[in-house]
Amino acid sequence: MLANQFPPPARRADAERNRDKILAAARTAFADPDAEVSMAEISRRAGVGMATLYRNFPGRQELLEALYTDEVDAVCESAATIDGETPGAALVAWLHRFSAFSTSKRHIAAELLKQTDRSNPLFKNNRTRVLAAGRPLLAAAQHSGEVRDDLTLEQILDMIVAIAAIHGNTGYTGPILQAALDGLRPAWNVGPPA
Repeated sequence: MLANQFPPPARRADAERNRDKILAAARTAFADPDAEVSMAEISRRAGVGMATLYRNFPGRQELLEALYTDEVDAVCESAATIDGETPGAALVAWLHRFSAFSTSKRHIAAELLKQTDRSNPLFKNNRTRVLAAGRPLLAAAQHSGEVRDDLTLEQILDMIVAIAAIHGNTGYTGPILQAALDGLRPAWNVGPPA
């Protein structure tokens, strides 16, 4: 930090609570792909005034970007804390978490793309963060021999994103995801389905 620059002021506790309420309300509202969600509706659901909403998020794009980034933060943090009996189990647990993120973010990303395009650095920067978070899990699983070593994390995540794009409930897509994850095991390590 330069000598003439000062850190931004810390948010007051009530301001932080309002921001969290807005994000929670928006997350719920955007979870319904058929809903047309206005800023006024988010304000109403959050129980805050429009001025408070716009003080936190000057526009719809800023709100969508914050939602998207919060979800990416959660996926990245889960990579460091995910449990598994083995490195392969930890990777698979994290990939399930990533799959849930991919399915839920589809609606937020679609809304965000109405405001911007895929060249927005937000998409590339957050993908880079997810890859960095997941690489140690994949490396450990490959080192232990539980996951094929001819796959990259980019390939695995692209596969999961493609599965998340399939329309259907988890009863339909769950077995597809499981079949794909079973395919991560080396040929000599393939046993009965989990």
